[in-house]
Amino acid sequence: MRRKLAAGNWKMNGSVAALAQIEAMKPAATDAIDVLICPPALLVAQAATISGDIAVGGQDCHANASGAHTGDTSAVMLKEAGASHVITGHSERRTDHAESDENVAAKSQAAWDAGLIAVICIGETLDEREGGETLNVIGTQLAGSVPDGATAENTVVAYEPVWAIGTGKVPTLDQIGEVHDFMRAELEKRFGKDIAGGVRLLYGGSVKASNATEIFATSNVDGALVGGASLKADDFVPIMTALAAS
Repeated sequence: MRRKLAAGNWKMNGSVAALAQIEAMKPAATDAIDVLICPPALLVAQAATISGDIAVGGQDCHANASGAHTGDTSAVMLKEAGASHVITGHSERRTDHAESDENVAAKSQAAWDAGLIAVICIGETLDEREGGETLNVIGTQLAGSVPDGATAENTVVAYEPVWAIGTGKVPTLDQIGEVHDFMRAELEKRFGKDIAGGVRLLYGGSVKASNATEIFATSNVDGALVGGASLKADDFVPIMTALAAS
């Protein structure tokens, strides 16, 4: 059985005071599911000291362990700060920083090398969805962004349709299920059924308390990567509860 995962991406939001929200989430972090919060890099170390059973992760890492890369953070640094996970390939990184699948794969490998779990993000734009290219795009990104050596222990894959992130728009349950079933099948072709069957597949894109239950009941959805709704315990705890009940 794959352990379900409720992951929160705070993006460039939060403050030292906002870490109180993690404290407020802790009572709902039951043994039934895993919970992960990814705050800005400057808050990772402090979050890790108070998070209890909630895992803490970074939002990005450099492909190199160290070097002349001003402003970047390595996976090794995140690990030392107390992180257990790091998000790689989020659509905002792909768009804002022109990250390619090759870049994402290199960062994911660096995460593994540092002992972190890589949460590898993939997803199509609205034009690609409307053009009938969704599965082609997902297949290409999945093949190019996930390095050889992926296992259930070092990899989580998050499907985040770009057009649904922060917009309030959500694909139909059939569309979500189609992509998640496709990702599972593609992973099985590449890594074998035993490994692919253990890799958790998350859905992300305007997940909130009102739609979480039906999303979590969808085929091959093992949890969620949540943006804005993870910033406050009052919004995120109902999502955690829905996942634990699914």
